[in-house]
Amino acid sequence: MSSLHHIKDEHAEKSLFRSRAKIAFFLILIALVILAARFTYLQVWKYGSFRAQADKNRIRIQTVAPSRGMIYDRNGILLAENKPAYRLEITTERLVRPRVAGKRISLSQALDSTLDELELLVTITPSQRNRFLRVSRQSKPFQAVPLRLSLNERELSRIAVNRHRLPGVEITPYLNRYYPGGKAMTHLIGYVGRIDESELAGLDRENYQANTHIGKTGVERYREALLHGESGFEKVETNAQGRVLRVLEREDPRAGQDLMLAVDVRLQLAAWEAMSEYSGSIVAIDPNNGDVLAMVSKPGFDANLFVNGITQSDYSRILNAPDRPLYNRALKGGYEPGSTFKPFVALAGLESGTINVETRVFSSGEFYLPNVSRPYRDWRPGGHGWVTARSALQKSVNTYFYELGVKLGIDNMHDYIQQFGFGQPTGIDLYGEGVGILPSRGWKRARFNQPWYPGETVIAAIGQGYNVVTPLQLASATATLAMNGKRYIPRLVRGLKKYGHKDVDWLSPTEGVPVPVVNPLNWAEVRGGMEDVVNSSTGTARKIGKGATYRIAGKSGTAQVFGLAKGQKYDASTIDRRLRNNALFVAWAPVEAPKIVVAIIIEHAMGGGSSTAAPIALILLDKWLIEAGHLEDETISSQIQDQQVMR
Repeated sequence: MSSLHHIKDEHAEKSLFRSRAKIAFFLILIALVILAARFTYLQVWKYGSFRAQADKNRIRIQTVAPSRGMIYDRNGILLAENKPAYRLEITTERLVRPRVAGKRISLSQALDSTLDELELLVTITPSQRNRFLRVSRQSKPFQAVPLRLSLNERELSRIAVNRHRLPGVEITPYLNRYYPGGKAMTHLIGYVGRIDESELAGLDRENYQANTHIGKTGVERYREALLHGESGFEKVETNAQGRVLRVLEREDPRAGQDLMLAVDVRLQLAAWEAMSEYSGSIVAIDPNNGDVLAMVSKPGFDANLFVNGITQSDYSRILNAPDRPLYNRALKGGYEPGSTFKPFVALAGLESGTINVETRVFSSGEFYLPNVSRPYRDWRPGGHGWVTARSALQKSVNTYFYELGVKLGIDNMHDYIQQFGFGQPTGIDLYGEGVGILPSRGWKRARFNQPWYPGETVIAAIGQGYNVVTPLQLASATATLAMNGKRYIPRLVRGLKKYGHKDVDWLSPTEGVPVPVVNPLNWAEVRGGMEDVVNSSTGTARKIGKGATYRIAGKSGTAQVFGLAKGQKYDASTIDRRLRNNALFVAWAPVEAPKIVVAIIIEHAMGGGSSTAAPIALILLDKWLIEAGHLEDETISSQIQDQQVMR
């Protein structure tokens, strides 16, 4: 029995084994089928997708920065260029890591040691060091990270001599923005600087990926899109660590366009030098097309300090300077126009019919409002006697304009004079333009929630009180007056040139809304009064008219910066410098065919507009009309159009 039982157990075990083997076989077969199906799916159906991912890991697109466009003056003189420079870079994977106590030092220790050694050779500020460490932590070990830009010759030689002790340290050439015009050109040209996070958010990241700088102020900022150009790209093959093995494809970047400015650098420098030690502004315009020939704001600063990051000490020095060199007076400065405002008030009275060319007013030296005992005095004790609009402009008779202002009323005065562009931007191709103030009843109510008083009209008529103009507005308005109401929008850029092209694309001037002429005789009366200011024996600026080979029309002005107490007399020689009057002068020449308009504002001058600002105007008029040869040039509005400027 036991033998039979043993045989049955053996048979059962074999049967069970065969069953289990079959099950295992089928399980293995199913697994193989699944694996084969998965393999087929991955190798066939998903081939394209995985190939693309592999290529993405192996092939990278990197941006190539374009060369920034140049900036020239109207005669082809360089004002902003790309100058070869050298930067100090460190590649961390090439640093030497010696053993200390049998253990190799860390990469960060090696980097700190290299930086300490470099600080003995060149100047490295804490901010530069911190910036480098921050960027290097975000970079690949084989990528060179800039530490210092614009090394000077002494620094270059020191590093070259010690190169053998500085593995991983490289000197790399690059193009650096450079401004050869100095302080005189800074507010006009502006400057480029490092892109910050706030700016990056508003940029085309793809087009700026390879760039570190962007226009910050002036023309550099306003024309950024033209100057920047278009980035190129390189398709490169990399290894697993991201190191470039070879370039598979390349599309070169397109350099930015060159800008041809309306500015004449020689006139600009002459204006800067003529201001001597004074602060203030000068704007010169071609009234035939709106070309800004010169635009000076003084004091200025060296724009080159800002290109690669200004030091804290330099920035503090400029920022805290008492005369505010960072402030663009020509574009933003707000000044009372003083008597330079009178021609526009006279024209408002004439064109509105409030007065005519024959209207005579007796100037006794004092003017009284009805039921007011306090007089408004003229600058000349005893007055000027009988005057018309023309002679009142010639002699700058305050009492005449007091009376005219009251007859006109502040709102009529405002509505007419705003046609010349006061109280609003001129539209020049720069950001940040000031708008000034052209007061009215509505303006005061909105600003102060107060009514307008008759006495405020009196002083508004001589360009004081709430009146505020920018030098650019004053020049533009005077140009409109010189052109009998024809207006042009002031412009700095007059031509564009693409890289490598010979021809310049000259831009057409933009006309503004003209001031309608009711009666040409009224305009002739005002223009004649301004001509008499310079050319008559009793004109306030007669000294600059003597011996001139061309006729000048002008108007002087003197604006108080603080009010005198009753009985107090003004003495520029004893008063604090910052309390001295501002001196103003506007002019154009030649009278019969205007080719240049100037507006000059000198802050805290020793003399008035006729003695301080007018002589500067003569220097600039001579510079443009005689020295530059434009006096006989009847085609000035289109001069140099055929000029070819090659980079």
